[in-house]
Amino acid sequence: MTGRVNGMTAQVLDGELVATGIKERLAGRVQALIAKGITPGLGTVLVGDDGPSANYVSMKHKDCEALGITSHHAHLPASATQDDVLEVVARFNNDAAVDAYLMQYPFPKHLDFEAALLAVDPAKDVDGLHPVNLGHLVQGVDGPLPCTPAGIQALLAHFEVPIEGRHIVIVGRGLTIGRPLANLFTLKRPNANAAVTVVHTGVADLGAYTRQADIIVAAAGSPGLITAEMVKPGAAVVAAGVSFEGKKLVSDVADEVAEVAGWLSPRIGGVGPMTRAMLLVNTVEAAERRAS
Repeated sequence: MTGRVNGMTAQVLDGELVATGIKERLAGRVQALIAKGITPGLGTVLVGDDGPSANYVSMKHKDCEALGITSHHAHLPASATQDDVLEVVARFNNDAAVDAYLMQYPFPKHLDFEAALLAVDPAKDVDGLHPVNLGHLVQGVDGPLPCTPAGIQALLAHFEVPIEGRHIVIVGRGLTIGRPLANLFTLKRPNANAAVTVVHTGVADLGAYTRQADIIVAAAGSPGLITAEMVKPGAAVVAAGVSFEGKKLVSDVADEVAEVAGWLSPRIGGVGPMTRAMLLVNTVEAAERRAS
């Protein structure tokens, strides 16, 4: 494993840079679709008035506007019923102008997010989290990939971090990152085909696992969980897990890891922009399927 060692600061895995390149390439594909009379459309469903969720949805719509992708938004009040949500899901499923859409998590506690997700047309599941699409991922069948795992893979590949045949330790077993990312990295494909270990905060002595890793993906949502002494010198470290302390966004990876790692994604501008970029990729690919 090559990387920056001997006290040198880790190379930054700049997600903003990579995401910009992805969007530039997508712009040409969007224009080609528009020339055929098909304008890609992304739908969003927001229930309630959660500030971070509303902000995230707003950023997605700005990304769409910049590329010429049409936005379709449904904002339901926090008092919405399950039937209200399912009505929107049915409308988006049947709207040919909506190529792909997402339901912004979390929902208010009285609603069943999983039941709503099951009602989504898998072909329009822009997050790649419908059970059908997760099953396709396990089987190695093409389909919408979960956005954050796909973004992490693309980020590492861009900076030529060796993946194939390497040992990746994923800290966190969540549905949006840990579990699908493990499946993605074990596929016999380029920028995958790795040995993957999945651990979590309930495992004793996490460092015994992470110190063996060529690549660590921290996705536990536990501030400062990964410290410098838990990282093999020169390893790549992806800070995918974040949480809030008050209004401050904090990372699963402690700052001092930069002095040990060969590569490190930043707390802001690392994985987040890649997730949003892959959402646009899934939308454009859905529109291309409609065009064909």
